[in-house]
Amino acid sequence: MMIIEALKALFLGIIQGITEWLPISSTGHLILADQFIKLGSGIVTSENFNSVFDVVIQFGSILAVVTLYFKKLNPWHKGKSEEDRNDTFRLWAKVIAGVIPAGVIGFLLDDYFDKLFTSPKLIVPTIAATLIIYGVLFIIMENITKKMNIKRMENIGDMKYSTAFYIGLFQTLALIPGTSRSGSTILGGVLLGASRELAAEFSFFMAVPVMLGASALKLIKNGAAFSVDEWILLITGTVVSYIVSIFAIKFLMGYIKKHDFKAFGYYRIVLGVIVIAYFALTHSVPAV
Repeated sequence: MMIIEALKALFLGIIQGITEWLPISSTGHLILADQFIKLGSGIVTSENFNSVFDVVIQFGSILAVVTLYFKKLNPWHKGKSEEDRNDTFRLWAKVIAGVIPAGVIGFLLDDYFDKLFTSPKLIVPTIAATLIIYGVLFIIMENITKKMNIKRMENIGDMKYSTAFYIGLFQTLALIPGTSRSGSTILGGVLLGASRELAAEFSFFMAVPVMLGASALKLIKNGAAFSVDEWILLITGTVVSYIVSIFAIKFLMGYIKKHDFKAFGYYRIVLGVIVIAYFALTHSVPAV
């Protein structure tokens, strides 16, 4: 049975690695996948293990960002001049400005949102609604921005601290399951004048402290005294999410150089409709 559970963790790690960086909601996909996969059903796991698993495997995705952007994020990287180091410190200062809203609101309201969105009758409809709503918003955003005749910010050096903070306000929308952290920050960044590439890249950087903090908070609240089987599942999901995230980030940055975000908007709408139709036709009550 443990082999089956490890395969489930591997599959969920793939979902996390792909959906964390594409603007389609990793949390939403993991919760929906859990309706069918039921991680831990074949072994004895702690009461809150699944929710801890979904958050902790994000650590693999964080490591992918650090790996791909290590030189850019590391002010002490060999070969950087003093000016380059100062630019990196300014980059991190803007990242901090961007994560303040999510950090404060997330810390204060984490328990509230956990209770609110763990209701079996509420969680799946919420995900379906946010998938559709933000899918429509992405399409509208692309139509609007194509008509905007403005000079867009192409790198983080062009971004003001206030703009970083406002993008961070958009990131707080991701507290609602199905919204997508990357989706909300990219949406906010583009609307505030960033290029698609910059909005995506800044979203990656803001994810590092936000997701690291979320993982640490979840472990502190639930403890880290996992069984051997649980540790195997956590490590499997984390390693897989790391490897898949590397490819997902490279794919997204290459894709948006030639395409807009409409495809992701259509995908979200179609998935949201499928989710609603499935649970309506089967008359099943989603379980969490």
